[in-house]
Amino acid sequence: MDFNLTTPALLFPAISLLLLAFTNRFLTLANLIRQLHANYKTDPDEILLGQIANLRYRINLIRDMQAFGVSSLLLCVVSMFALFLGWVTVGKWIFAVSLVLMVVSLTISIREIQISVGALDLHLKDLEKREQDKK
Repeated sequence: MDFNLTTPALLFPAISLLLLAFTNRFLTLANLIRQLHANYKTDPDEILLGQIANLRYRINLIRDMQAFGVSSLLLCVVSMFALFLGWVTVGKWIFAVSLVLMVVSLTISIREIQISVGALDLHLKDLEKREQDKK
């Protein structure tokens, strides 16, 4: 397999888009947390505390996703620098670690999505229950 300076550079667009998606998820959750916090201040409800705890866990997952994604990008750059200096073997190993970090970031992303879908499913079940109670 031919491994040169452009190989790690191929990940740049993918990593950049992933980090943008992770940041958007973070901002959405941050706004939701602020809204739930305001709601709790006006009407303290135990359910809101549970939702906030769930969101705290998801925010921590997103932080970890971003950290592993940024680390992957950083190691891609270091890999390219090693290849630029002619250190092909070192560049390959650093790039391999970069790929592993990206896999970890994506795996955490899958977990966060599962939690998000679970939370939305609870809301949908509650709506369905209320509709059945009306009938």
